[in-house]
Amino acid sequence: MASTSTPTSPNPMPTVKLHGRAFYESLGSPKFVVAPMVDQSEFAWRMLTRSFLTPQENAKLLAYTPMFHARMFVETPKYRDAHFQATRQPVGTPEADPTSPFLDGNPGLDRPLFVQFCANDPEHLLESAKMVAPYCDAVDLNLGCPQGIARKGHYGAFLQEDQDLIYRLINILHQNLSIPVTAKIRILDTKEDTLAYAKNVLSAGASILTVHGRRREQKGHLTGVADWDYIRYLRENLPKETVIFANGNILQHGDIERCLEATGADAVMSAEGNLSDPSVFAAPPAVGHEGREYWRGRDGRGGYRVDAIFRRYVDILHKYALEQEPPSRRPLFVVGDDEAWLDGTAGRDGDHEEGPARKKQKQDGTSKRWTSPNFVSVRAHLFHLLRHFVSRHTDIRDTLARTHPSDIDGIEKVLDMVERRVAQGLIDYERTEGRSIEEEEPVSKPKKQDPEPPKTDTNKAGGVDPEDDPESSVATVKACKRPWWIAQPIIRPLPKEALANGAIKLSKKDKKKQETEQAAAVGCSNGNSPAQLENMGKRDEQTHKLEDELPESDEKDGGVKEPSINPLDPGLTDDRLVSG
Repeated sequence: MASTSTPTSPNPMPTVKLHGRAFYESLGSPKFVVAPMVDQSEFAWRMLTRSFLTPQENAKLLAYTPMFHARMFVETPKYRDAHFQATRQPVGTPEADPTSPFLDGNPGLDRPLFVQFCANDPEHLLESAKMVAPYCDAVDLNLGCPQGIARKGHYGAFLQEDQDLIYRLINILHQNLSIPVTAKIRILDTKEDTLAYAKNVLSAGASILTVHGRRREQKGHLTGVADWDYIRYLRENLPKETVIFANGNILQHGDIERCLEATGADAVMSAEGNLSDPSVFAAPPAVGHEGREYWRGRDGRGGYRVDAIFRRYVDILHKYALEQEPPSRRPLFVVGDDEAWLDGTAGRDGDHEEGPARKKQKQDGTSKRWTSPNFVSVRAHLFHLLRHFVSRHTDIRDTLARTHPSDIDGIEKVLDMVERRVAQGLIDYERTEGRSIEEEEPVSKPKKQDPEPPKTDTNKAGGVDPEDDPESSVATVKACKRPWWIAQPIIRPLPKEALANGAIKLSKKDKKKQETEQAAAVGCSNGNSPAQLENMGKRDEQTHKLEDELPESDEKDGGVKEPSINPLDPGLTDDRLVSG
């Protein structure tokens, strides 16, 4: 069983600035990496992830901060104070004392730690990096964010056409910063272009290269599957001493070793997999040693219970963000325990009045709001963790939605509700010998067909078992499916599934491309030559607006919104999650 004790401190930073593999080895050669996520890889979440690992295993874990905006970090003290709490006094002021650590980058709690910035100005990046250098092990440049906000701000993946700027951003840190610089990129259209991109990043001075095996346009419903072959290609064509982290397709613990073997990477980074299950880096306990937090079903499959993870998370908020002891709690329920507490009234639906949380707080005046950056994404974290749970228990979903993220008392009430439902679910499972969780097997939705498809066009997936169809999520959903009280990944439909169920629509450019391909397949039966058809597509592309293909920012309305479950395919999400 994993330990909840404080992680061991990393090796002291060397007096000489190390680079590349020497730097990586000085950190203990970590194999597990918590990805940088906008507002969602904050201190409390990093501590929660670390809590599932033993002190020895924690030496293998490296974490990134959320992505910070370099210019705002430099110019706006309020922004800086609201996102980074390395000392009790504001970072970047004369009062800040690196020898008196607080939360972010605390050597006894939160190392190794990389701080990530997005930027398009080398001087702003350097100034912001110098502010955080005393409190972290490296500074990372975000070159992977594909969202609309990155396009508008000209940063992240939207810098990849400007390789000279990328070089200057990395090189100024390499030449002038006291700690190493690293970078996170996405793959380009071809392996050769991606290799040239990687070489530019490394020649600029990056000590570690993280590669997300998706292209810039692969986001939202178009996310699809990350291409590990590209990462393997980089591994085989870059110098052996190059340190590479692989990012993408990590849904369960077993995917980590598969990724390491397939890519040859030094470590594996997880973003969405970690959001849905912060225990993803921890190996399952041995049979018979599950304890109260880990559940294993009659089929031998299991995972950490959502009420157990929820409880750990809230206790971390109490201990570190609020600096107070967590409330006294009963042992986590397992079948065979006394069930009398389930008849109590605390935390029941009647205790949660309808109406906005703000209005309720004004009425009773009892809820206190906390300003720690660790409360910003509490609700978003819980919606990810409880995604499969709240698709069944919609009243708890509604209660959580009405609870302000910094209302710790309200969060405690939601926790109590969750614990009661999980307890009842466990009781029902044993009473029915597992039949209580039986559900209809997911099926792949058939693709929409044209009224009169070309005779020579064949549907390669036609007659193929959905589990063997590479364009179907059915096999993945079945492999990852667990009872609703278990933390488990949120599976996106693959792009063609999303197109079939109406979640996305082809752009004008893609429609024209499809029409061109279909016309070419039937010998240009419409009277146009292939060249004429191609020109038609180009003319249409000139009038097509790029904004038509971009999703709304994940940051809209102050944070990542609750990921919705597709009602036609339970287990598949039909909303955009964090990506970068």
